Amino acid sequence: MNKEIKIKAIALDDEPIALDIIKRFAAKVPFIQLEQAFHSAKTANKYLQENEVHLLFLDVRMPDISGIDFYKTMEVKPMVIFSTAYPDYALEGFELEALDYLLKPYSFDRFEKACQRAKEILELKGILDKDQTIYVKDGYKLIKVNLDEVGYIEAVGNYIRFHLPDQEVLARMTIKEFLQENAEHTFIQIHRSFIVNRNHIEKLDRQNLWVFQQELPIGASYAKSVKEVILP
Repeated sequence: MNKEIKIKAIALDDEPIALDIIKRFAAKVPFIQLEQAFHSAKTANKYLQENEVHLLFLDVRMPDISGIDFYKTMEVKPMVIFSTAYPDYALEGFELEALDYLLKPYSFDRFEKACQRAKEILELKGILDKDQTIYVKDGYKLIKVNLDEVGYIEAVGNYIRFHLPDQEVLARMTIKEFLQENAEHTFIQIHRSFIVNRNHIEKLDRQNLWVFQQELPIGASYAKSVKEVILP
């Protein structure tokens, strides 16, 4: 797959003008995808618990809780860029390993520099190597699934089950939706209830193929296309 790298970001600031500036600046940085902007720490925290976030733009002084305290309480911490009009919080921000500290009012160039630093660090860690990776929901948790390691995917009602060498992961999604979102990957549909990763096919005959030593049926309407793909 050849997807454009995007940093999934959110912003939390009690000042509407400050959020508008972040929205405007983020729209000008091609690799920043600002998913949401929040005035309330409570709603921001709920979003963080249920969604994948790479980067958090976080105000320091807010009426309900300080940005410093808010970040300290987070169980899963994305990279954070603090922003405030008060420079005396900078030291505490950096003690929390903040990526950067933007002193209001800041310029677009200063904002872009902070974003570029986030991109470089996330790429170095491999977090933005999303070409072969997706995150799927399991209740309130997000589970990282490396598509290269998936042998096959099975339809289970309104869900699909990813079969990996050492685990199975259930996600609320249909086979059709998965194929639409991952059309460039090496998956092919062999049956109305199964899609397989071509790189993990061990053998096949007229009516079946094997992945992870598991025998899977080839549907009659898929047989021709399967053979054309596997045996061009």
